[in-house]
Amino acid sequence: MSPWPRWHGSAMARLWGLCWLVVGFWRASLACPMSCKCSASRIWCTEPSPGIVAFPRLEPNSVDPENITEIFIANQKRLEIINEDDVEAYVGLRTLTIVDSGLKFVAYKAFLKNSNLQHVNFTRNKLTSLSRKHFRHLDLSDLILAGNPFTCSCDIMWIKTLQETKSSPDTQDLYCLNESSKNTPLANLQIPNCGLPSARLAAPNLTVEEGNSVTLSCSVAGDPLPTLYWDVGNLVSKHMNETSHTQGSLRITNISSDDSGKQISCVAENLVGEDEDSVNLTVHFAPTITFLESPTSDHHWCIPFTVRGNPKPTLQWFYNGAILNESKYICTKIHVTNHTEYHGCLQLDNPTHMNNGDYTLMAKNEYGKDERQVSAHFMGRPGIEYDPNPNYPEDLYEDWTAATDIGDTTNKSNEIPSTDVADQSSREHLSVYAVVVIASVVGFCLLVMLLLLKLARHSKFGMKGPASVISNDDDSASPLHHISNGSNTPSSSEGGPDAVIIGMTKIPVIENPQYFGITNSQLKPDTWPRGSPKTA
Repeated sequence: MSPWPRWHGSAMARLWGLCWLVVGFWRASLACPMSCKCSASRIWCTEPSPGIVAFPRLEPNSVDPENITEIFIANQKRLEIINEDDVEAYVGLRTLTIVDSGLKFVAYKAFLKNSNLQHVNFTRNKLTSLSRKHFRHLDLSDLILAGNPFTCSCDIMWIKTLQETKSSPDTQDLYCLNESSKNTPLANLQIPNCGLPSARLAAPNLTVEEGNSVTLSCSVAGDPLPTLYWDVGNLVSKHMNETSHTQGSLRITNISSDDSGKQISCVAENLVGEDEDSVNLTVHFAPTITFLESPTSDHHWCIPFTVRGNPKPTLQWFYNGAILNESKYICTKIHVTNHTEYHGCLQLDNPTHMNNGDYTLMAKNEYGKDERQVSAHFMGRPGIEYDPNPNYPEDLYEDWTAATDIGDTTNKSNEIPSTDVADQSSREHLSVYAVVVIASVVGFCLLVMLLLLKLARHSKFGMKGPASVISNDDDSASPLHHISNGSNTPSSSEGGPDAVIIGMTKIPVIENPQYFGITNSQLKPDTWPRGSPKTA
């Protein structure tokens, strides 16, 4: 195949890619407002001519507005208003800059849906007033307002308060125009009957039992007259509030244990700022074991559990119905505490088959108790792969009356730890088995030795009567010592006097003097071969 088609295909691919790139830029330019430029995360409008008249919005089916994190607008003299729905589509917006423009008015709810907004710069615009309601729900890091012709009134006193409470040493040189149209430093501004409000709760500490009801009262004060409202967060219990000018009440009924630890606030707000007084709701309730599972193995064996209760419940473990004596080998560990919820485990170090069985957890406080049981199997008995009905020693865990508090991790009792008891019992059993085996082996060896001695005493294998040709000297050296002359043998007359009986046969025997080391003088004359000369 020639290289031309390959080159042609590559060129076509490049051409199509370039076309799509051009189309993409063309679509983006159509989606972006005139006098502005847009990217996937940024919009900037800096061309003064022809400029923009309204806050820039992206066209439908264009770049996703949720991805826009920065909008920069400068030199747009005809931009005067930000309406409530102008910015709501940019939910990911973090930085908004409008400088050297004609901005005069910002709607109260303009940034209601821009919870990520952190940096706002409205330098050198035409703002005469700006309410704190625009930004009270935001956690702003920067709010720059220099160069605006603010009117000296109570409406902008919140800006002065914000500057005074700001932790940053960098303050802005802010001014406002008084009745004589003279610039007055905002730091020196004094407005009669314009100050921060106050709020006071009647019950600073609130403790109630689950299922009961409670009523909170709050009073507010300030000039201008503040608005009172309740901040109950995500309160689960049923509640309703009543307000009348400077007084308010909140009634909570059938209080749930899920609301224990939650904060309830009474808030007073006016033009200058806000004040609040809060109370933590404490709910007392009986403990509940919400989670208990079979043991898991990590660094140690752990029987995990979760317990809820307030006041803090006391925990007690039972093993096969008897109180479990905790020690440094078996103890309760609390790993996470979340208000009235406790997550932990019963930790066991190197448990054996002696620790298999049923474990019961009981949680108790002054309002009630709860208990749950779980079965644990750590290993099988030695020599048995699995024992469905283990026979556990009744005295493995002795009674122990001291209760274990949920905050304690180790019981410092002087009793023998349960794991040590199991090890001690195992060692005692092994010792008994060893003694029995050793005694059996020794007894058997003694019996065998006694039997051998008895047989040796009754059977020397020597020659009896005339059939013996060996004298009373040491006959153990003779091979005839191993030949038995039993009683059930043929008559001794058969085979002659120099014969021995082997089995049922009598065989003549002539001993070798060289073998037995017998001198010639010790030989009997009748043992010489017939026809041989006799020596003197």
